[in-house]
Amino acid sequence: MRHNVMGRKLGRSMKHRKALLRNLATELFRHNRIKTTEAKARSVQPIAEKLITLAKRGDLHSRRLAAREICDPMVLRKLFDETAHAIEGRNSGYTRIYKLGPRQGDAANVALIEIVGV
Repeated sequence: MRHNVMGRKLGRSMKHRKALLRNLATELFRHNRIKTTEAKARSVQPIAEKLITLAKRGDLHSRRLAAREICDPMVLRKLFDETAHAIEGRNSGYTRIYKLGPRQGDAANVALIEIVGV
């Protein structure tokens, strides 16, 4: 049984899964919305929420913690300067997932994850 086991394996090794989620989070902040499978969207949502919370704090320590996860300095700057100020009044719920239905080729459930209010 999988009691209290967090996260999804997504059919990848730990390093590959970590790199995938970092890249998804980076692209989410670059484009403000991405279309991916529902499982990947649900996996990247808590990471994105934590990074937005760090960006709202705005100090140097939180910027360095966020730089661990976001590889592109331009995206990091956009997260801290634009995205954090756009959702200043929200306490939580910074992202939203829309289910789009099955994909044509392999019938995987596709979802759109977006940052609310940007």
